[in-house]
Amino acid sequence: MVRAATIRALSENEARERLAKLMVAYQGGDESAFESLYGELAGPVRAFLASLTRNAARADDLLQETFFHVHRARQTYDPTRSAKAWVYAIAHNVFLMACRTDRRRGRNEELPADELPDLPVPAEAESLASRDLVSRALATLPVDRREALLLHHVEGLSFQEVGAVLGVTTMAAKLRSHRAMGQLRELLSREGAR
Repeated sequence: MVRAATIRALSENEARERLAKLMVAYQGGDESAFESLYGELAGPVRAFLASLTRNAARADDLLQETFFHVHRARQTYDPTRSAKAWVYAIAHNVFLMACRTDRRRGRNEELPADELPDLPVPAEAESLASRDLVSRALATLPVDRREALLLHHVEGLSFQEVGAVLGVTTMAAKLRSHRAMGQLRELLSREGAR
């Protein structure tokens, strides 16, 4: 009997291989490979960016900027590495560049809590409270912790890949994610006590 974890691992490996093949084809000039890559990753990358910016329109802009950078840097992709993690690293860097630009211009485009876009919710947290409550609690986490939690628990990246995306060690990525999940549980238990 095949266990659910084994099936999930197989499908994650198949997805990893499919994305790597698409990136290699795109590096070779296959424009339809880019369309397929965009089709698979645009939604999750947009949700990731929305969780960071807390502004849906800004996330859309950064998504376009991310895939512009994917296009420009496509020849630097190493097929032995995760294409998904590579794209998320670009999205993370696009977000950081936008933050620096916004700070220089004195801009803050963060929306109030009641106008936030829906954030992706880790499966482990769905059992703790309603999806809406978890999404609102996630929005209150520090960005660095929220990033690590979402990349690992929602997007399924390994801690090594999360570390590579965020530019930190594997242990630091694991620690950020663990602390974020602990903080999320604490926030949700306080909400549940109300």
